[in-house]
Amino acid sequence: MRRSSKFLIPSLMGLLVACGEQELPASAHFQSTEQAAATAAGLTATFAQASSWSGGFSAVITIKNTTASAINDWSLNFKFNGTAAISGTPWGAAGSASKGADGSWTVLPNSWGGNVVPANGSVTVTFEGSGAFSGVGTCNINGYSCAGGPPPASDKIAPTVSLSASPTNLTSAGNVTLTAPASDNVGVTRVEFYKNGALLSTATASPFTASDAFYSNTQNGTYSYTAKAFDAAGNNATSSAASVTVKLTTSEPPPAGGRMYIGYASSWNTSINDLTTANIPSYYTHLNLSFVRPDMAYTRGSFEFDQAVAGFEFFEGATTNTGQKKFTAAQAQTLINNIKALRARGTQVWISVGGWSYSQGDQWARFNAGHVVDLAQDLGADGVDIDWESSGSSCNKLEAAQFSCSKDGEIANIITTLDSTIRARGLKLGISIAGWSTGAYYVKGTPFEEGKVQWGSPFGGTMYSVVKNHGNKLRHINLMSYDGGDYYDPREGYESYRAIYSGPIAMGLEIAPEGAGGATLRLNADPGTVYDAEMLTGQNNMATKYYNVETLATYMKNKGKATDGMMVWQVWKERVHAAPPAGAASVNSAGQKVCQILGITSNCNQSIPNLPKY
Repeated sequence: MRRSSKFLIPSLMGLLVACGEQELPASAHFQSTEQAAATAAGLTATFAQASSWSGGFSAVITIKNTTASAINDWSLNFKFNGTAAISGTPWGAAGSASKGADGSWTVLPNSWGGNVVPANGSVTVTFEGSGAFSGVGTCNINGYSCAGGPPPASDKIAPTVSLSASPTNLTSAGNVTLTAPASDNVGVTRVEFYKNGALLSTATASPFTASDAFYSNTQNGTYSYTAKAFDAAGNNATSSAASVTVKLTTSEPPPAGGRMYIGYASSWNTSINDLTTANIPSYYTHLNLSFVRPDMAYTRGSFEFDQAVAGFEFFEGATTNTGQKKFTAAQAQTLINNIKALRARGTQVWISVGGWSYSQGDQWARFNAGHVVDLAQDLGADGVDIDWESSGSSCNKLEAAQFSCSKDGEIANIITTLDSTIRARGLKLGISIAGWSTGAYYVKGTPFEEGKVQWGSPFGGTMYSVVKNHGNKLRHINLMSYDGGDYYDPREGYESYRAIYSGPIAMGLEIAPEGAGGATLRLNADPGTVYDAEMLTGQNNMATKYYNVETLATYMKNKGKATDGMMVWQVWKERVHAAPPAGAASVNSAGQKVCQILGITSNCNQSIPNLPKY
């Protein structure tokens, strides 16, 4: 049985301290039974296995500063012995982990404290891995052996770097490739690539390259790129600018993994016939059919999409004497055909499991992954979205290593059983989760601990453990960044998930008048509003002026990853509820604005027609 690493770390740290005086050669392999730190000045790194289970393990990296001054910034590069690999995103002092073409791993610090190693102190990185841990071979930190080396501060010479772009004139959809040859007297640790002054990507191993995709004539223009090279001591240099002119005459669908715009489409008070390519603009890259039952009894080939079996509530269904909707075979086939047409057009269709109504009671305790996958297969869906809104999960609000919530086991079981069922059937279905606005908050020692960000949320921290431990099973996260109230900042919500998850995130928008948090989504920012101002100040600032489509979409464009995007709840808002109040964003104005800012498609003027209510 697998044991939690939090019970093993205290004894492990004792082992590290006990062995701390042992001196090893630079070529030594650091294993769980050979803990050491060299007496040479600068930084050292030691590795120790904390626990193991069939097919995996957890381990702790201790980065120690042996000098009398704090060392700012570090970069750790190493190769595992054997076939071990890091799974998901490390936590603790780490911000990211990536594997290079040569098989080496680079771990970089987070920006909220993990990047500073205190004088005569240490920071730790914890990660889970696949395979068997048998130590590491080659290991360097800040360009020096992990066994110790000269202090990085002794190096005062900056790197040299140049930049070239190819092609410099782009007339058809494709990629611009950036190449930045860089050198240093000690070694280059990373190169950052900038596009019009905004960070585009980071390369941590030579050759230092980056790519920028252009597929829509809405992206036409002239772009200025620069590269910034760093060495282990923090010295840096910036290249001369490389200019690229983009002049596309046509548009093509965005490449796989491009920007997302995800719409939740409810089945209540709507029609199966609403789900057509004529009614759903093509800038919706994903459509989540909402909601189906966690405890469904659906079986493959039955095509019983009834409310009592699968959970759908479309208008066409006959109402039974229990108030449930029941569908004919012809209606079921129409739904399948409409999904097929949307997918052929390029819009992915997912089924969303749960939601508020289906999450109250014991429905999730009776979750059956096999039945859910049966339904997804018969519908021809692309994936399964888990909207786990189970109440009553309380969190201890401790540091990351000890942080836990009372229902961690329930949501972890949902994700792992769904993932294993999909894998066992050899399917390509994706898994996503609807993440609570404050779901990654309240971890002590982070910028998101209680008191520094929105307080009082009953769902604060409830998604932290499942995302941190099982994020590698998720295709993306749909962030419900709209129900936290006037002091909740969706951008901080995004950063809290980004700190523990490396995959795509879609920041959520909720069309008024519905809104659990009470904030009204506006379309445009007030004049002078800066898209990334007043963030992570450690104060609960009133954030309503940033809750508008323009600010949030611009933030995701400039600060998010190239695969991030936006999400909207929900595409039928006006017909299911009511028209938004004066000055608020509508479903169509929000979608068109997102499309324009993120460049999802060339035709951003499409709209959902004024469909009747049922």
